[in-house]
Amino acid sequence: MHESGIISRLYRPRALSAIMFLSIMNPSIQDYLNQWFSKKFCHGNSTVQVYDVGGGSINHTYRLVVKNYGKFFLKLNSAKKYPGLFIKEKRGLEFLGNQKIIHVPPVIVCDEIDDCQLLVLGWIEAGFKTGQFWKQFGEQLAALHHLTFPYFGFQEDNYMGALPQQNNHYNSWCEFFVHCRLRPQVELAKGSRLLEEKHLSAFENLYTELNNIFNDEKPALLHGDLWSGNFICDQHSEPVLIDPAVYFGHRSMDLAMTNLFGGFERSFYESYNYHFPFPPIYSEQWDICNLYPLLIHLNIFGAGYLGQIERTLRRFE
Repeated sequence: MHESGIISRLYRPRALSAIMFLSIMNPSIQDYLNQWFSKKFCHGNSTVQVYDVGGGSINHTYRLVVKNYGKFFLKLNSAKKYPGLFIKEKRGLEFLGNQKIIHVPPVIVCDEIDDCQLLVLGWIEAGFKTGQFWKQFGEQLAALHHLTFPYFGFQEDNYMGALPQQNNHYNSWCEFFVHCRLRPQVELAKGSRLLEEKHLSAFENLYTELNNIFNDEKPALLHGDLWSGNFICDQHSEPVLIDPAVYFGHRSMDLAMTNLFGGFERSFYESYNYHFPFPPIYSEQWDICNLYPLLIHLNIFGAGYLGQIERTLRRFE
């Protein structure tokens, strides 16, 4: 894949005029980037042009332009508040990329400067989501999910959005789901008084039903946070995955997230199902799986997500 960059909900430029560096950027980061790109690509002095492309709840994001070389995507955030977030994202991208199934942006540099962590990736030019794009995406995700591991979990903990994500090894998917996904978020919401005793009781009841809801499958390699904002259609109309929360889990976790905020195109699901048929009661599984990202949203953004959680819990009383 050529050197390109990232365009998604967070990566659209807010200003058209190039500036040398935005005033909110730490001068030491300015110097670091100029020196790094000069040494790596230009063999002399180089000024990196910077465009603000917005930001999410935790990141400042920029498009970098290096004369005579190309474009890059830069993310910055606090190393104290989110320790190791970008190095874990880097490892997740590289782990997915090493499978040679779905494209990911190349990782250019990951470092910490003055309590600020930075991640520079290749820039991905956006293309058109054709019918073939969705079919290819479904087929490729099915192929990714066929990759397995002896345990549910991953080689290290990482992040789901702004919150730490545990990836301890379990032989049982349901045990992993309870102890590493649902229960930590439920406890966090309990401590913030976002969940009441009735909710806690409903979750405890749900835990006892999980073995009747989830079929027995081998751990599947997951993107981990596969909603519509975490993939790009590149200029060749091929899928590119970004912002992973990688682990080996039940494949319904990825499939459920694709359906959480509106869903993907029908041809995506038809293609996936052709190459890796859905489990017999996948609809119920997807509803349960989406409790995890909904709890994440509850803990980050507040009570606006409680209604969706309550509706799912009532379905499985």
